[in-house]
Amino acid sequence: GYGTLFPFVYLGLLGAVMRFVLDVEGSEILLQAAGAWILAGQVNLYYRINQKFISKGEEAPLHAWWALLPPPFDLIVGLRQVHFLARHSAEVRGEAWEDDRVAEELFPFISSPRFTLAEFATTPSLWFWFSRDWKDLKLPF
Repeated sequence: GYGTLFPFVYLGLLGAVMRFVLDVEGSEILLQAAGAWILAGQVNLYYRINQKFISKGEEAPLHAWWALLPPPFDLIVGLRQVHFLARHSAEVRGEAWEDDRVAEELFPFISSPRFTLAEFATTPSLWFWFSRDWKDLKLPF
């Protein structure tokens, strides 16, 4: 929301101008603060979405801390939060859930039940539509 976006944009713009236009020493801290702020906002968002499912007696679909991982893993949880929040919102409005071809067919990891990083790495059927029939990987460690 605005409480997350405005401080991020303000800190980012202020930090960029101070550092790259005015060449103010130490102003990188504003850019770093902007990054920390947006990450904290993402973790909070994922936590709040999980609480919506937990309050209904369902398993939390997201690992909120995945927002802190480097790409592409942070993107995985971001895409999942959009899907699960859309499903929750449809339910709250009393609407029937319509299929989500992208999440349910093309990129099954988006709509899959909660999984760990190890499960994701070793389960190709979660990855893409063309890897659905691949056997699970057995890692030696």
